[in-house]
Amino acid sequence: MAADRNRGYDMEQIIGRFCLEGRPLFWEPYGSGHINRTYLVRTGAGRRYILQRINRAVFPDPVGVMENVSAVIAFLAARTEDSRRCLRLTPTREGTLYARDGEGEVWRMYGYLEDSLCLQAPERPEDLYESAAAFGAFLSQLSDFPAETLRETIPDFHNTPHRYRQLRAAVEQDLCGRAKGAAREIDFALAREREAGALQSLRDAGALPTRVTHNDTKLNNVMLDARTRKALCVIDLDTVMPGLAAYDFGDCVRFGAATAAEDEPDWEKMGLSLEAFETVTRGFLAGCPQLTALERQTLPLGAKLMTLECGVRFLTDYLQGDRYFAVHRPGHNLDRTRTQFRLVADMEAKWNAMAAVTARLGEGKN
Repeated sequence: MAADRNRGYDMEQIIGRFCLEGRPLFWEPYGSGHINRTYLVRTGAGRRYILQRINRAVFPDPVGVMENVSAVIAFLAARTEDSRRCLRLTPTREGTLYARDGEGEVWRMYGYLEDSLCLQAPERPEDLYESAAAFGAFLSQLSDFPAETLRETIPDFHNTPHRYRQLRAAVEQDLCGRAKGAAREIDFALAREREAGALQSLRDAGALPTRVTHNDTKLNNVMLDARTRKALCVIDLDTVMPGLAAYDFGDCVRFGAATAAEDEPDWEKMGLSLEAFETVTRGFLAGCPQLTALERQTLPLGAKLMTLECGVRFLTDYLQGDRYFAVHRPGHNLDRTRTQFRLVADMEAKWNAMAAVTARLGEGKN
């Protein structure tokens, strides 16, 4: 209990850096996240906390991450009296909001949201609606936050043309000799390269407003009230950066309206559920009703391009030898690529229906 033997960290010493209510009695690995190292800490006073080590391989500027996170949390906390409506950072004994250990790793601690629920997959349509509404509300609540003051914790994260440049370099280098076996996927991606830059062009031209976006809008990044199943707050704020509403909406659809898991080996099972797409759209627009007309119009494009971009990233990683995304079987990233491209193709087949749903709900016609 006193150390993380897999990493060699003195957990007792690290936990002791933070101002806890009661003496820490027990801690254990927590959650299903693949990026940061997360622990649940329990104290003798009956309090629970979430301790995390920020992964420097993914976030090379962990202090910049914490500056973003703390600024956004402070902004949200000042606008609600309900402690369960936003994350709360637990300060260190030195009065800071994070601690560095002897190896330079950055640790932070949150108060645990009691009587809450985190789902890996929706158990009913209302769960999906609440998730989308929570992410829409997140954009709405931060509409007055100066987005330009936030750091890009992962530069060019949703710069899709940049992702294509990385793909082309990976194809040309073919470090692992995998390009021939992925020729169909490479052709699919490159055939859509011109359209892939549409959102970035609109952003560069200032046609779409820059907003504070979450950039990882999965269901398991929303905490629900365990009793009412209503959304409490959005979590995992490490990728909060300046961006477009279409980014967050698009990833909501990519995750929530897909008919198969992201890494389903039988990629033919993947498609777009129009019913779930409508649920996501209704929830997102209810949470953020102040989107501009062009923002509403480009929401389906966000769904397609975020899915395409994700497939391009999986494909690039596959060609480079699976350096970024964790893999658990041979060809895992290629399976992921195929499901995403299958979902893109199904969106293209259902494009008119998607646009009709967005137009109808954007006009407030339920």
